[in-house]
Amino acid sequence: MSLLSRMAALAATPEAAALLGAPLADPGRPAPLPSPPSRPSGLGTSAAGLADRLRGPTRLPGPVPAARAAADGAAPGPGTPPPPGVPELYCPPAVRDDVALGETVNERLVAWAEEIGIYPGHLDKVRSANFGRLMMLAHPETDDPDRLLAAAKCGLSEWAVDDHIVDGEVEEPAHEVLGQRLAICHSVIDQAQLPLAYAPQLEKAVQKDPVAKALRSALAGLTPYASTTQVRRLRHELAIMFVAYGQEGVWHTTGQRPPVWEYLMHRHENSFIPCMVLVDAMAGYEVPMAEFSDVRVRRAFNLAGTATVLMNDLYSMGKEDPTDYSLPMLIAAEERCSMEEAVDRSVLIHDELMHTFEAEASALSRTGSPELARFLAGTWAWVGGNREWHAGSARYRTAA
Repeated sequence: MSLLSRMAALAATPEAAALLGAPLADPGRPAPLPSPPSRPSGLGTSAAGLADRLRGPTRLPGPVPAARAAADGAAPGPGTPPPPGVPELYCPPAVRDDVALGETVNERLVAWAEEIGIYPGHLDKVRSANFGRLMMLAHPETDDPDRLLAAAKCGLSEWAVDDHIVDGEVEEPAHEVLGQRLAICHSVIDQAQLPLAYAPQLEKAVQKDPVAKALRSALAGLTPYASTTQVRRLRHELAIMFVAYGQEGVWHTTGQRPPVWEYLMHRHENSFIPCMVLVDAMAGYEVPMAEFSDVRVRRAFNLAGTATVLMNDLYSMGKEDPTDYSLPMLIAAEERCSMEEAVDRSVLIHDELMHTFEAEASALSRTGSPELARFLAGTWAWVGGNREWHAGSARYRTAA
């Protein structure tokens, strides 16, 4: 039996807690999810069996099966297969696929993007990317389109930072002023408090930058659905992501090709974590701060975050600009191997992270609070929904 198989087997036993040291909470306190009604009927009920899914992943390179989608109380999706060349990855299936709900969120998101001013002239690509579908798939514990729209606004504003400022998919990239623009964007994430005589000048700069306006609007729209602590978490994760964008800017301006280890560190900081951190807020509960901040929980959560963004590298291979970096590209250059071999190596790295997350999250869910167990199961569901979205989104199926 391989090491990864042994880890997964250990995670399913009561002794799994020993893998992670002392318990996070009273070991006598049970941590299962409450049993849902037989048919989903509202907030929190669409995630039936999430805890079981956490302990029993499925290799699923293709679409969500119609039978399971119907069992979850939602209409099946179109069954779009992954793009050619995308390999099989160790990943759970999506929990539900409510096409109508995703379309509702997506249309409202595109209208918001037009109102704010991001992606001018590119709203057709925003619509076809179907970020509303991503949020529907990734947050199966809510059927509320308003709540999902709040998460979608946060996600799209984060993508806009990359597309407008870093990668230049919307604007001509100007990496020499990258730090300046990121600083202005950050001033609305953690509102800068300037003396009265100078504050209007900063506000004028913010109003000229649609990405900064989008970030401000998204955070304001989140407050009805998230606690102060949950919003603070998101602000922190965005600051980390901005550090990674600055690192990427250095690569571009100096012509550096980062070694694989540095790129993996970069992907630790530039991942889907800012989206994933809203798992509990979208479901209407909150993981205690002491648990969320625990180094073991943070490690497991970040493993899942890095795995999702390495999966993104594999799905976006067909559309990336040659000047962009991806894990397969850097492995091929560093190890002087074929791209096919580099892809295989990238899959192994992704799968290692997913297996490790599975084992450690299973152990943590047995020793932590019910809220933590629910959050880790929700993270597992987020990963599966994200993969399903990548398989069908025009952002990855066609050239941008």
